[in-house]
Amino acid sequence: MRIGLLTEGGYPYVSGDARLWCDRLVRGLARHEFDIYALSRSERQEDEGWIPLPSQVSRVRTAPLWTAEDDGIVHGRRARRRFAEAYGELVSAVCSGSVGGADGADGGREGRGAGALVGLGGIGGLGEASGGGAAAEADRFGNALYGLAELGREEGGLVGALRSESAVTTLERACRAPGALRGAREARVPDLLTVAAHLERALRPLSLDWYEDDGLGSVDLCHATAGGSAALPGLLARYFHGVPLLVTEYGVPLRAHYLGASGQAPVRALLAAFHRRLTTEVYRQAACLTPGNTHARRWQERCGADRARIRTVYPGMDAARFAEVGESPEYADPYTLVWVGRIEPAKDLISLLHAFAEIRRAEPKARLRIIGAATGSEATAYLGHCRALAAQVFPDEADGVHAVGANPVSFEEIGDPAVPDVARAYAAGAVVVLSSVVEGFPISLVEAMFCARPTVSTDVGAVVEVIGGTGLVVPPRNPRALAEACVALLREPQRRARLGAAARARALELFTVEQNVEAFRGIYLDVVSQAPVRKVVLDRTGEPLPFGAPAEARVPGRWTDSRLVTGGLGVAGVAGVAGVAGGAGVSGGTGGTGRGATGPARPRWAVDTPAGASTPVSGTPATATGTVASAGASAPTPVANPTSAPGSAPGAPSTPAQGPAPVPASSATPAATSASASTSADDCAAASARSAADPVATAERSPGTTAGEPVPAGEGAR
Repeated sequence: MRIGLLTEGGYPYVSGDARLWCDRLVRGLARHEFDIYALSRSERQEDEGWIPLPSQVSRVRTAPLWTAEDDGIVHGRRARRRFAEAYGELVSAVCSGSVGGADGADGGREGRGAGALVGLGGIGGLGEASGGGAAAEADRFGNALYGLAELGREEGGLVGALRSESAVTTLERACRAPGALRGAREARVPDLLTVAAHLERALRPLSLDWYEDDGLGSVDLCHATAGGSAALPGLLARYFHGVPLLVTEYGVPLRAHYLGASGQAPVRALLAAFHRRLTTEVYRQAACLTPGNTHARRWQERCGADRARIRTVYPGMDAARFAEVGESPEYADPYTLVWVGRIEPAKDLISLLHAFAEIRRAEPKARLRIIGAATGSEATAYLGHCRALAAQVFPDEADGVHAVGANPVSFEEIGDPAVPDVARAYAAGAVVVLSSVVEGFPISLVEAMFCARPTVSTDVGAVVEVIGGTGLVVPPRNPRALAEACVALLREPQRRARLGAAARARALELFTVEQNVEAFRGIYLDVVSQAPVRKVVLDRTGEPLPFGAPAEARVPGRWTDSRLVTGGLGVAGVAGVAGVAGGAGVSGGTGGTGRGATGPARPRWAVDTPAGASTPVSGTPATATGTVASAGASAPTPVANPTSAPGSAPGAPSTPAQGPAPVPASSATPAATSASASTSADDCAAASARSAADPVATAERSPGTTAGEPVPAGEGAR
């Protein structure tokens, strides 16, 4: 099949997120064809270039998120009105007080910094999907988002419109509206300008030219490697072409936004509300969600994701480079503790140094090797602070007054002569330590497990899920507990060996590249098997290509929906009018999910059409007997009127039936159904006339079916 791989700030660039994982996935699924759609985060990332791509990558299309050029298109009066309506609905949904469940859900916390929004219980709005009002606001946000996408696709000029004074004025009006968030009501002009600029950047994928028939419309599945902006092209491909969307999150983008939020309180409140709305829409529309751990899964469920569509897939890592160290029974130094990772404040090396002070008092021979690099000014300053603390707490020690002393704490980087590679870093010690206060999926712990090293780690993120019972876990920001656990393992070599062997066996079972690739192979087939057949694949001569669409594809049974009940049109006729899966059977439509329709039984083109109007479908005149209308049918097929008695001609009035009163369809026997189907000639004639005049309304108010009752697939034919 053909996969559209959607990335942001990663693959296929040399640097970025999820680069190695995406490359291993693409190379592991050699029988599939991949189109890469990548959003870059900086000019430097683009200048660094791409990694070598395998042959199954047929096309790569990139677009920058860090800059956008106005196409110079000036909207006319009608387009400006469309933009004002759609953008107004979008920002009104963002500013709505129901986003947090209560007016003060965000406003009461925004003054305490981003840390107040980190806990699951402290995020107002993560559980909003259960409320009817919140669901209506989510629909409002989604309709507005797709309305902007349609405007950008038809008219262009969306970048300039999002940067215009009109956009800022519309945002201000939404912030001042009754019922808006407290933080939104307190926003000043500089805050509004900052939020409007952020919204323009986040919505830049709406202006891309990726959504044509030869772009994302030609793929069988969109696979977004993260939520947020990376999944936005997948949402539009689903809307315009019905392409199913798969979203993989090994981190939690919404949580990362909360942690990285900065600026004034109104700015933080509005941006948090926007990202929460976008995340909820992605989770609602995705055919399948694949979190990398239970920690990420809990976030998705609290954001409204359907549990039935969530499948946990652990990230795959290359175990071969750790095989030599993992299979070696010898340790480099039985008294050495090793910390490996990226140095930053979230790793809480300060607590680790204080814990090591207590470890040294219990085990004077103990040493601590901190192996990692700092990236960025903040991380570099933090590393300098850690070095200064280590020099103060642990002065250089020497055997005599004339000997050169050495500090028991060392700071090293991978690539140094003593640490040539990451495997040797873990092999340097007997115990691997993790002291983080914030962690997603702990990669360093998995690497230590591959190396058969026991671990002592803090209970954050997915740590407990990853290590299982193969290591010791202590509370975060507790140096004494961390020190006691490390001393216990340093004093028990046999326990270290047992835990290390169990850790390596667990890692080889759950966290290898092979299990990751096989999991996605099955998920691809499962998702595509649930998607409708949307297109006819042509060969080079323009003729239909046999087996061009995956053999697993099928048309889902929309005709079993209780709201698509057969009337004068019959089952197939209703399916043709309403559109199979929101797209098939309606010519000239968007072929998407039908978000613009007023109800599930009304097609997109019938939004502004009176209920009594009769609109032909695909050029086929509507009749009282109903027709089969599908994407692949060449001619309509008549279906017998379900109001006729068995054995009578279609559309012919039946003779009055003598028998008991009709029984409900849910409990009627075939004989009772036959008897109840026979009515007077006058009633049949009147029903046929109403069916011919209003096929959609007839389908919605078919007699004999109660609300919420499913209709068998063959009911219309009977």
